[in-house]
Amino acid sequence: MITIEDLRLAVTLSRSESLSAAARALNVSPPALSMRLRKLEALLGSNLASRDARRLSLTAEGERFAKESVALLEKLEALPESFRQPNDQLSGILRLAAPFGYGRQRIAPMLARFAKLHPGLRLHLDLRETPWPDRHDSDAVIHIGSIHDSSWVAHTLMQNERWLCASPHYLKTHGTPQTPEELADHRCICIRENEEDVTLWHLRKQNTRHTLRIEPAMLCNDGSVARRWAEQDQGLILRSQWDVSDAIQSGALVRVLADWSFESAPILLLVPSRKHRTARIQALMVFLDESLK
Repeated sequence: MITIEDLRLAVTLSRSESLSAAARALNVSPPALSMRLRKLEALLGSNLASRDARRLSLTAEGERFAKESVALLEKLEALPESFRQPNDQLSGILRLAAPFGYGRQRIAPMLARFAKLHPGLRLHLDLRETPWPDRHDSDAVIHIGSIHDSSWVAHTLMQNERWLCASPHYLKTHGTPQTPEELADHRCICIRENEEDVTLWHLRKQNTRHTLRIEPAMLCNDGSVARRWAEQDQGLILRSQWDVSDAIQSGALVRVLADWSFESAPILLLVPSRKHRTARIQALMVFLDESLK
């Protein structure tokens, strides 16, 4: 007999790169997961996945079973809400994924307040370097920056400019650039995230546009680390307004080329289409909108 755990196993396997990653997502050991997978394959009479120590890929039968498992789980999770009266409390699990820095500093405190409003909800916050709904088991995803290809709907929570900054000591020592061309003579710090070409900077001032290819002196996939490097006089950094506004206000960083606009990075909430949107997700959307006004 197929169980809910079997359905969740199939969905998790379809969104994981290895058995070890799937085991971590399900909070079980790799041997225990392998045993569950073998039992499920024996029950179905089909080989669902090709796997080794480093790589996992589903067979055609595995892809089909995972797809049907997603649909069944969505129906099961939505079933209690179909019986919920208008004044009933929300219940069930709400899984939200977010980038490490923004998720830790901004989303986590807001979720604590959201949990107090809906004590019947079980909230899961998954912090990732590059969260994306098509790859992970999430009900909604916080994404920073533009999106190019997703079956999910992007709901803008707030606008977010990118600001070029450096420490006062760095600017005193190396000079403050007055034009984009002068950036070639400066140390620049880049942040590798969201699979973007982070060394290509686009600037605009009124009707003038400029594109620069940066040769980074320092590169990191953690925005908070890169910001601290800038605060420690290591160079210029192009960073989201939400992350550097406090440092600028305190004087730890100074905004450079403020009369030029860089590509913005709006704060987005990625959610399923309205057809598959639960009351839990709708409540989260309303709450985040009101919190970020």
